Amino acid sequence: MDALRPWFALKGVPGVGNLLFRRLVEHFGSPDAVLAADETELMAVQGVNARLAAAIRHCRPSDDIDRELKAVQHKGYDLVTLTDRRYPALLRQIPDPPPVLYIYGELPDSPLNIAVVGSRNATGYGLATTRRLCLDLAARKVTIVSGMARGVDTAAHSGAIAGGGKTVAVLGTGLDRIYPRENRSLFHRIAENGAVISELSLDSGPDAHHFPARNRIISGMCHGTVVVEATGRSGSLITARLAAEQNREVFAVPGNVHSFKSVGTHSLIKQGAKLAAHAGDVLEEFAHIRPPDRLMFSPAQPKLPALTNEEAEVMGILEAEPVHIDDLARQLAMAAGRLSGLLLQLELKGAVVQHPGKRFSLAPGIDPKQLK
Repeated sequence: MDALRPWFALKGVPGVGNLLFRRLVEHFGSPDAVLAADETELMAVQGVNARLAAAIRHCRPSDDIDRELKAVQHKGYDLVTLTDRRYPALLRQIPDPPPVLYIYGELPDSPLNIAVVGSRNATGYGLATTRRLCLDLAARKVTIVSGMARGVDTAAHSGAIAGGGKTVAVLGTGLDRIYPRENRSLFHRIAENGAVISELSLDSGPDAHHFPARNRIISGMCHGTVVVEATGRSGSLITARLAAEQNREVFAVPGNVHSFKSVGTHSLIKQGAKLAAHAGDVLEEFAHIRPPDRLMFSPAQPKLPALTNEEAEVMGILEAEPVHIDDLARQLAMAAGRLSGLLLQLELKGAVVQHPGKRFSLAPGIDPKQLK
């Protein structure tokens, strides 16, 4: 951990942002060398004036840094620096990569990373489509990257795990501040099937300015970004714009033409984003990295989640077509309140999709015959 102290010391100097940090390390070779340089040498780097050079020259690791490093070690997290071979290669190519990444889990070594983002208040269609898309991609060794937010992000990670693949969550908080709180279980599941990462100190909260900055990491570590359900002012459009600026591919899933939640995705398609109706539309753009297969004719089968006896009973009467909760309650002879709770748990497990009007169906890809 001692070798990491100069990274944190330099990162903490006011005026040294990610772009300048990169320039300094590229010029001097390491943060140790930067901190050892004299002011004249420092001012030879673009963006460093006399005042900033003096601040860097007199910078020293603090007790706060030591406490942070000890906490990281105690909690079993990892730290990966910009010059570490484990640092995501694509992310290193963007203009302002994070100098240090906090890691919970293990970063997958995947030939193809795809970001999938979208509305926090997604429709049943958006959630089901996201899960199906990510399940198929993950089953074909594509790593799914998202932000662990409510809605589409949660469906993306869950779909990747159901497909037996790898997924990475990029947080807009520190690793000790799981947000949203209801994703605590998902937080640990992602770490078991990939990694949760952040550039922020452990106790950093969900401040508004953290999330646009987080988005550059999501797009930056991926070959392409898929947007599912986005309003005209959605934060997901920021991720799409960053992906385009980083010279990465942008995809959009078409939605209901009458829904305001599809305005953003349809706008992206008009601007040149590739329409993504299924995983094959994404894979064919990266044939030079990962040759596509007969995906349209052989959809991946999801891993069925572990179910309680009551959950299995509910799943046993569900179909691919939506059924109203009152009809389900009558068939099961179960109180509506109890049934509602079970359906919620099944939704969180990615086994059930809720549709407008309190109607429920099996999640895409789950064969009813497997449950009978």
